[in-house]
Amino acid sequence: VLELGSGGGFLKELYPDIITSDVMQLPSNDLTFSAEEMPFEDESLSAIFMIDVLHHIPHCELFFAEAQRTLKPGGKIIMSEPANTPWSRFFYKNFHHEPFNPETDTWNIPSTGPLSGANGAIPWVVFERDLELFHKKYPSLKLETFKLHTPLRYLLSGGLSYKSLIPGWGFKAASVFEKALKPVYPLIAMFQLIEVKKV
Repeated sequence: VLELGSGGGFLKELYPDIITSDVMQLPSNDLTFSAEEMPFEDESLSAIFMIDVLHHIPHCELFFAEAQRTLKPGGKIIMSEPANTPWSRFFYKNFHHEPFNPETDTWNIPSTGPLSGANGAIPWVVFERDLELFHKKYPSLKLETFKLHTPLRYLLSGGLSYKSLIPGWGFKAASVFEKALKPVYPLIAMFQLIEVKKV
């Protein structure tokens, strides 16, 4: 099992056998490589796990080709990525440091180096707007799950740049409240879980 874009994350503490990786060389990771050219044999991976990574890959079409090549039949890409809802668009376009452009006519992202480019709308573009094209380009990869989640907790946590707006003990209450909002997730969700299976 491979994690792409591990950064300084902690997934290995929870799952010691995972292969951690990043495009930048970091002492906490097992391997350094680009998702566009992965150093694995054909059909050698059971799963590829990634959090907020797809919308930073300059040429995600190359990544999907590599995923189709390296995943075993039945293997999955599992990712959490920004959602495209009225609330998320308002936030990402006005208060977030990364571009968010659902109107783009390409899946590519201009980039001059690691994390220098992004389009937070790319996951929605690929797996909602252009899903038919995705399945045509990658006939062995099939979208299984496209599930909206987390309208509030990310903002209440302060994200990556700010202090948390609630104490740690308030996390459970916030989670319960968030679940109660599930009927309106199409309007307010900030993120989406995406699962793609190799058939």
